[in-house]
Amino acid sequence: MKRFKGAGVAIVTPFKNDSSIDFSALGRVINHVIKGGINYIVALGTTGESVTLTKDEKQAVISFVLETNDGRVPLIIGIGGNNTQEVVTSIRHTDLTGIDGILSVAPYYNKPTQRGIFQHFKTIATWSPVPVIMYNVPGRTGCNISAETCLELAHNCENITGVKEASGDMTQIMKIIKGKPENFGVISGDDMLSIPVIAAGGIGVISVLANAFPAVCSELVSNALKNNFKSAREIHFKYLEMIELLFTEGNPSGVKAMLSFMNICQNNVRLPLVPVSRTTMTRIQKVIEEVSKA
Repeated sequence: MKRFKGAGVAIVTPFKNDSSIDFSALGRVINHVIKGGINYIVALGTTGESVTLTKDEKQAVISFVLETNDGRVPLIIGIGGNNTQEVVTSIRHTDLTGIDGILSVAPYYNKPTQRGIFQHFKTIATWSPVPVIMYNVPGRTGCNISAETCLELAHNCENITGVKEASGDMTQIMKIIKGKPENFGVISGDDMLSIPVIAAGGIGVISVLANAFPAVCSELVSNALKNNFKSAREIHFKYLEMIELLFTEGNPSGVKAMLSFMNICQNNVRLPLVPVSRTTMTRIQKVIEEVSKA
């Protein structure tokens, strides 16, 4: 997990006005975040709108990110779902050469028991040729990976090397950190909780904000990991409203609006997502101007 310590970024998938993938813009995103000091990239996650991409599009994104990154930073790709066998099939049929890890979301909609969640991830770990990071985001999945289940997987599945925790439950997160094996990493899945998770013993964040402000996020996480929480807090509070605006009308609608102001990608998302309202767009522009002046 040393490769995934620090500030990771869940990159967007830019689209043209006709909803096709804008690979030129994707290249700008990748170079922007690497130049900003991001430690690793996560492609095809929630922020990458992976659920609206076809299999061919996903493979095209993987190939493009690999080529553009050119080994500069570690790369994680999202492969998850609520059909365990289908996830395994996707892993087996995806060329993972050059990929450093898989981020796999907890199974959604089915509402499995904790035993079912354990077996789901154990099966994925058995078939994956690269390390697996679990993604716990019950606000989206309707299914929580409990601290007990997470620790059972951490201790019994060598290939499961970490968890992206976005439950928002600091008690649960601290229980995982307290009981985890030494080589298992706990990563904040929420920009808002980066500092408290790191303070409790987490190893960093997989950020949405870092698409637009990679240098800021890198500096915040670096300070927190060095126990320089005063500087980390100053950065966090300066960008507090910006983080809130990321999710006011859904992710990645918020961050794509920010990126459009920076001329990095167009403000296009795929249905059922829609661009943010004019009111939120105005607020985003105002806050970008304010943080740029400060």
